[in-house]
Amino acid sequence: MIFKAFFMVNFNGEITAQDKQFLNHSNRGLRYGDALFETIRVSNGTPFFWEDHYLRLMSSMRILRMEIPMEFTMEFLEDQIIKTLKANQLIQKPARVRLTIFRNNGGLYTPQTNEVSFILEVKELTSSFYTLEEKVYKVELFKDFYVNPDMLSTLKTNNKIINVLGSVYAKENDYDNCLLLNTNKSVVEALNGNLFVVKNNIIKTPPLKDGCLNGIIRNKLMGILDKIDDFKFLEESISPFELQKADELFITNSIVGIQPINRYRKKEFGNSVAQNLLGKLNAIARLNPV
Repeated sequence: MIFKAFFMVNFNGEITAQDKQFLNHSNRGLRYGDALFETIRVSNGTPFFWEDHYLRLMSSMRILRMEIPMEFTMEFLEDQIIKTLKANQLIQKPARVRLTIFRNNGGLYTPQTNEVSFILEVKELTSSFYTLEEKVYKVELFKDFYVNPDMLSTLKTNNKIINVLGSVYAKENDYDNCLLLNTNKSVVEALNGNLFVVKNNIIKTPPLKDGCLNGIIRNKLMGILDKIDDFKFLEESISPFELQKADELFITNSIVGIQPINRYRKKEFGNSVAQNLLGKLNAIARLNPV
């Protein structure tokens, strides 16, 4: 998947050039990671699963004690997304949107205000819907640092240093991704999405209590799997020993949809279940993008 550079960003409703300096050294997202973000796939001006993204964002802001502005309705933020797409001539193209919310400047650990600002960025995508890339995709466990099995780990905050270090490790060792462990040594997720494990007719994904991201596509697939009689779906902790015994492993996120893993250590995996689920995911994205 190829991303093209974005040129204009939306800062608190104002369209500005991306290289204009509108943030400073006091930004709390920079200082303390005091920020949240959503990444959203858009096709022809329509955000996929927008209601789910919006509700997750509002819930996360409440958990982090951020003040939700009165104008932060679904309609207002969607209008801001469309405004930013138009400014980048992407309103009729597939695009990736990142919406970042951060607490306003002031204070040390204790903020002077709980009021927030937002930034919207967009990048062009190559496909209007989710596709499977036929390529070798290798992963390994990242064991230098561990995810805490708590509610904060389930939020999409800017505190992603484990993901950054895992990505550096993957790049240095020629892996496409890494799988993260929590402090109980259970496999939690990938660096950029949720993990699903297929063995015979059982499909598993880690529960939120293990510290995995409360992913939008994770939840959509859970709804799909609940209606399929061919598989038994479980939210259950996954041990590293289960990975090499699996028939399939795949990663989910809002931009890629489903990414099959076809190599972990000496084991190679198929992707027939992932292909089947991708078709169903695209179907609900077309029928009910919001």
